[in-house]
Amino acid sequence: MARERLYLFDTTLRDGAQTNGVDFTLADKLTIARMLDDLGIDYVEAGYPGANPTDTNFFAVRRPMRATLTAFGMTRRPGRSASNDPGLVALLDAQADAICFVAKSWDYHVRVALETTEEETLASIRDSVRAAKAKGREVLLDCEHFFDGYKAKPDFALACAQAAYDEGARWVVLCDTNGGTLPHEVERIVGEVCEKLPGDHIGIHAHNDTEQAVANTFAAVRSGARQIQGTLNGLGERCGNANLVSIIPTLKLKSEYADKFETGVSDEALGRLARVSHAVDELLNRAANRHAPYVGESAFATKAGIHASAIMKEPATYEHIAPERVGNRRKLLVSDQAGRSNVLAELERIGLAVDKDDPRVIRLLDEVKEREAIGYAYEAADASFELLARRLLGKVPHYFDVEKFDVNVEQRNNAKGERITVSQAVVKIKVGGQELISVAEGIGPVNALDLALRKDLGEYQSYIKGLELTDYRVRILNGGTQAVTRVLIESADETGDRWTTVGVSANIIDASFQALMDSIVYKLVKSGAPV
Repeated sequence: MARERLYLFDTTLRDGAQTNGVDFTLADKLTIARMLDDLGIDYVEAGYPGANPTDTNFFAVRRPMRATLTAFGMTRRPGRSASNDPGLVALLDAQADAICFVAKSWDYHVRVALETTEEETLASIRDSVRAAKAKGREVLLDCEHFFDGYKAKPDFALACAQAAYDEGARWVVLCDTNGGTLPHEVERIVGEVCEKLPGDHIGIHAHNDTEQAVANTFAAVRSGARQIQGTLNGLGERCGNANLVSIIPTLKLKSEYADKFETGVSDEALGRLARVSHAVDELLNRAANRHAPYVGESAFATKAGIHASAIMKEPATYEHIAPERVGNRRKLLVSDQAGRSNVLAELERIGLAVDKDDPRVIRLLDEVKEREAIGYAYEAADASFELLARRLLGKVPHYFDVEKFDVNVEQRNNAKGERITVSQAVVKIKVGGQELISVAEGIGPVNALDLALRKDLGEYQSYIKGLELTDYRVRILNGGTQAVTRVLIESADETGDRWTTVGVSANIIDASFQALMDSIVYKLVKSGAPV
């Protein structure tokens, strides 16, 4: 049986740009647009030409893509003609394949926000769609607040959708702009709309204010909508938009959808999904959501020993898909709740072949549990666990010694008379018979220590030149003057690999130093640095 086509519309670069703390540069937008195109997204909505210099510059030149490059903007303003509205003219002049107009479809907004009439709103929709069609553009209409509008006055909400469709809009998109509609409501309303307009011209745009944007999207698809709008990693204002990183694998890997529908995302591209998700976070200088479905570090991580034992026999016992399908991997965590199966699985993953009856396995498990009792967390620090295991098995070369380090924090006036705080670290190491001293200033004591440690490792410097600290997390494990601090450091290198190390101490600098040292030694081991 032939499968129906579902079309994926990404609005990361427009709606996602409204996320608190997100500010895309032109270079960022171009990079993400290429990633989306490579992924197989059908429509890339890249911004609002005329609204800001970045978006205007993006659409100033033709940017060839397989995807349909889409510009976003408002229908003509009330009281103006299509030819006499600067915003609409900027949209029509944009170098885009399609134009997505937005129009109010809730009578309450028409009265209160726009202070105009329903008749003028419908005329604005018709005139704008007609003008874009005359320019040879594919046209979409986002019916803003459609679900709230439909519940309040269905005839007007439907009239907005009908007006766009009658003028030749390829897609009429039903928007849950406030994000408060529930899945059963979406399913009913979309079904009723699809009785009036063909479903292969209907799209869904869901916000996540009740944590149901993905569920609402699938509810709309079940009722006939055939275009899905969303963003990478669920970016968007307030609580975000429907997360395409969760939607795409569900469409491709769950039989309810995979047997009925096809998308432009190939199996090969699906295998890059985790990398795309993480690349967006990296571009935005954000820590990735470790618990994200499908692509998060914890998505296929198992901590309990009994679960790990079952997974080693048959992964499907605790995994709903094979993690490799989306570019992720299985992690059997080693912790104080772990059993022999967790340890054996992790040793196998890192390439340390050990017989299951080897007494060192139990020694390693006991060591982990003892260290976790004082604050270490190896389930979150894969690299530190690997080093612990390698050391117990005698497989970590002795690269260098840190003879001493000193960290100083000074507050002073700079040349402009401004009060500033400066951190400086001095590290003395011994590599072979050579003593090396490095000094570095940083934005804080840990940053200064990190820079000084990596400044000069003598003969090993070339192996760590691509190493960088990407995330730093601190947790105080108990209160009072005897508080113990746990530091987790995430590092990355030039290959794109990431790993986490841990340090624990009553002194935050000492805990940070332990984690930093583990990260450097792990990089040397990983790179095969000779002794």
